[in-house]
Amino acid sequence: MHQYKKSHIYRAVEFAPIWVVLAIGRILPFWLRGKMFGFLGKLIVMYLPKARKRVHRGLITVFPGLSKKEINSITKKVGCNTALTLSELLMNDDYKKRKKLISADGEGFETLKEAKSNGQGAIIVSAHFGQWEAIRHHLAENNMETGAVYRKNNNPFYERLFLKSIKYGGLPIIARGGKGNISMIRHLKKGGFFALLVDQDSHSGKQIKFLGQDARTTTAPAEMALRYDLPLVPVFAVRQENGQNIKLEYEEAIIHTDAITMTNEINDRISARIQKNPEQWYWLHNRWNKE
Repeated sequence: MHQYKKSHIYRAVEFAPIWVVLAIGRILPFWLRGKMFGFLGKLIVMYLPKARKRVHRGLITVFPGLSKKEINSITKKVGCNTALTLSELLMNDDYKKRKKLISADGEGFETLKEAKSNGQGAIIVSAHFGQWEAIRHHLAENNMETGAVYRKNNNPFYERLFLKSIKYGGLPIIARGGKGNISMIRHLKKGGFFALLVDQDSHSGKQIKFLGQDARTTTAPAEMALRYDLPLVPVFAVRQENGQNIKLEYEEAIIHTDAITMTNEINDRISARIQKNPEQWYWLHNRWNKE
């Protein structure tokens, strides 16, 4: 019991700075809140050695021709976008009200509307890129509520806040693995939609090229799309120059062939987006498992 109390106190202290910053953010005008979180993100990624090193390593691996000045510039923008997106996600109840900030186009949107009208489920694939949570907000606004999968956090205070927040983007929300996968398949078979972020290292994944490097990649989205005959639609939420507006680009659905070919196509689509806007991807993740 004593050890439990110590652990609980430690987690509370660990979470306290996040709570304070979010509390301050909530009382600020939206534009000023964005400035504050963007500034904090730049500070964190530039002055925490582990974070800076990870971003730099990834950029040098993928873009070997970049100068030191260019790497530092992109790194600051990565910190800014990451902090902005995380703050918007953790205040999802507020972000849900900002529908006018989100615009969209692309034939993939029509594919999803057709699936919905036919009572068919669908899988949306994306990445930790831009403002990815805007995708589910836009779909919900258009009568296509979309569930999501999340990874449980070791901090119970952060876990409670995160889970509560992402529910504002759409239901159901399920934890990764085990029973969660069964719940997701049931929902899809009943005509539900799920959005999956598939750009992170997967321990059980296949080695498939990602940004020109071999990377362990989950083939689960392609396998489910094939098995249950579901459209598989890549969607990307591109943050615009002003830092507030988001342009959703619903791409053409992935053609059904085999799981490996389809996953290669997904990785290629994500890679193309990152190469165009490298500052909008979450380079802080150890994608190639090199640490």
